[in-house]
Amino acid sequence: MMKRLLPTTKKVLHALSLTLTLLCVCVVCARARQQAGAAVEVKPLAARLGYPADAKLLIVHADDIGVAHSVNAATFKAFESGLVTSGSVMVPCAWLPEVSAYARAHADADLGLHLTLTSEWATYRWGGVIGRERAPTLYAPDGYFYPTESEAASHADVREAEAEVRAQIERARAFGIRPTHLDAHMRTLYSTRALFEMLLRVGREEGLPVMVSREWFTEAPFLPAALGAEGVALDRIETITPAVRPEGWAQFYRDFVKSLRPGVTELIIHLAYDDEEMRAVTREHPEWGSAWRQRDFDFTTGEEFRRLLKENNVRLVTWREVGKLASKSK
Repeated sequence: MMKRLLPTTKKVLHALSLTLTLLCVCVVCARARQQAGAAVEVKPLAARLGYPADAKLLIVHADDIGVAHSVNAATFKAFESGLVTSGSVMVPCAWLPEVSAYARAHADADLGLHLTLTSEWATYRWGGVIGRERAPTLYAPDGYFYPTESEAASHADVREAEAEVRAQIERARAFGIRPTHLDAHMRTLYSTRALFEMLLRVGREEGLPVMVSREWFTEAPFLPAALGAEGVALDRIETITPAVRPEGWAQFYRDFVKSLRPGVTELIIHLAYDDEEMRAVTREHPEWGSAWRQRDFDFTTGEEFRRLLKENNVRLVTWREVGKLASKSK
């Protein structure tokens, strides 16, 4: 009797073991799907900031602060208009001390860091904070940062890039700048997944939101998981491009404001005066050159821009406001 039952018992135990194994696999898969789903569902930013679903919120953001006195002067003047709400600073550049003086005198200034690993101008170059000895992969043969984001990203050791990024954050704070957010000059730190994930991690550890758009989720499917449900993601980012002719500048911005959709949008602008200093800096580079920056300044600080915002029920917000969410989730 026992001999007849033994094979049957073994079969039952084997089936039971297989069932339990499959059950465990199903539980693990369900948990993985649950975690992935939670990560994908990055919460809408406007709602988290306490605004209604139909609110059109806009950050008008000036890049490249610290590059030159012309950039600084135009940007600080733009802040006075109340129409340009935020900006980001290039810590390695020569005019950082002037930004430092402004930041100390204007504690409420919404200044982020335009983390810099490239040096694009032909005759005005810079390197990093920690130097070539500590981060050799960040430097071109001429001893400065590489001129393009593709060159910089392809050569950079992520650990050296992280050391430079952290050094730029530390130097900014030492200079009296209290950064409200992080982004990347020429988007170098967005060029590869490894660099991007490092940037997000540093931002999270520092309690600083990183400029990210929901529009990028399709092209970078790892982003929602990297951000997490409590991560900060703008709804969209817009900037004028070289495809827009000078005579079409004002119309571009008119169309932009009139077509603005609900949610949080960042408009990236580049400000400076079309003066001798800026013409020398941007020589051989008319796109994002001195005349380009003067046109951006003229429109985004002018009364037409103010009127358009009012007529289209656009509310201006800052990264400082957004940053309170990042500091909570740190």
